[in-house]
Amino acid sequence: MKKLPKIGLISLHSFLRPGGVKSHILGLRKEFKRRRYRLKIIVPRRAIEENYGKEVILLGTSFSLPFGGGRSDFAMNFNPLAIENTLREEKFDILHFHNFSFPSSFQILERSQALNILTFHSDIGRSEFLKEFPIFLYILKKIVQWKIDGIIGVSPIALNVFKKCSPLKTVIPNGVDLEKFNPRVPKIKKFSDGKINILFVGRIEERKGLIYLIKAYQILTKKFPNLRLIIIGDGELKADCQSFVKNHDLKEVYFEGEKTGKNLVSYFTTSDIFCAPSIYGESFGIVLLEGMACKLPVVAFANRGYKALLKGKRNEKFLARPRSYKDLAKKLEILIKNKNLREEIGRWGRKEAKKYSWSKVADQVLDFYQICQKNKQKRLKESFSVEEMFEEVANKDILDWLR
Repeated sequence: MKKLPKIGLISLHSFLRPGGVKSHILGLRKEFKRRRYRLKIIVPRRAIEENYGKEVILLGTSFSLPFGGGRSDFAMNFNPLAIENTLREEKFDILHFHNFSFPSSFQILERSQALNILTFHSDIGRSEFLKEFPIFLYILKKIVQWKIDGIIGVSPIALNVFKKCSPLKTVIPNGVDLEKFNPRVPKIKKFSDGKINILFVGRIEERKGLIYLIKAYQILTKKFPNLRLIIIGDGELKADCQSFVKNHDLKEVYFEGEKTGKNLVSYFTTSDIFCAPSIYGESFGIVLLEGMACKLPVVAFANRGYKALLKGKRNEKFLARPRSYKDLAKKLEILIKNKNLREEIGRWGRKEAKKYSWSKVADQVLDFYQICQKNKQKRLKESFSVEEMFEEVANKDILDWLR
């Protein structure tokens, strides 16, 4: 029997809090383990006390920093020997990076002898920071050109910045755990009283747009007294959103904090409408799939990632203009007034979500590994040294960066 390759799933982001990349990696792990692949997850540490079990290696340190209207991670390995020891002991055949950081991801990549795959989860093309400092995007592309064997985008948008890079590229979407996220999970009793529950799940930060949903809710409560807004998540703008609710005397708004596992799923199954008011920066939207898998109709802002997932006339009518809370209120009102329509779209959502099962996503990822492995010899012929790469970066004219 042929020995299966050993896979290392590497996260740029800390595992300390929920997030889309974390969900993606854990979804792949579950499916790979079911198929008896050997694997480990590598994540940077952010807190002194972190322990995720034997399958998760804590390597490097993560610092939270603002980026693109939200929070991201700056990760660094202060002990390069720890990287060398980890790679020597684990003997990975495949290293699969999920998003990329300089210097942490670069430090691992520099020492890697494995097949190197990068999944890009972000839409960084609109980043004001990268527009102002294009050298960082240029360096990322050079690193990808240097040693990455294949690039996966969770949507075409996520691949836009790599169009001119030579590694093999493909689009493989995010997945959803259909066993975990399903409409049969018991509801939360305190919210099962006949009111129409509108649900938000996400980080409470500028990019996720919660304040626009709260303003839309304010409009809707004047027409419909039987509404409730349930907010799952935490973040730097939570206090501001709570102050708005208090100052405008909005009733039936519940900040429930962060939830995971079955506790989170119960909020989906207890709700009637899921709303995702992210204003930009979404390349796909795992949370939309989770809501759809629980038979919830989805109302969202028409950012590029959500538009790619919610295609067709059926869904376009529930995509509001970004930042327009009045338009968002109109889209929500359609579903508030029509229970049959909510149920119809919910059934469609569950059916659509089945296309994104982790089994199907894992099939595509494993197939891509094989294609990249067959292409690796060609990539080696095109390769250049890290010294040559940084020499080119150092000699690059600022006008070239801007092109």
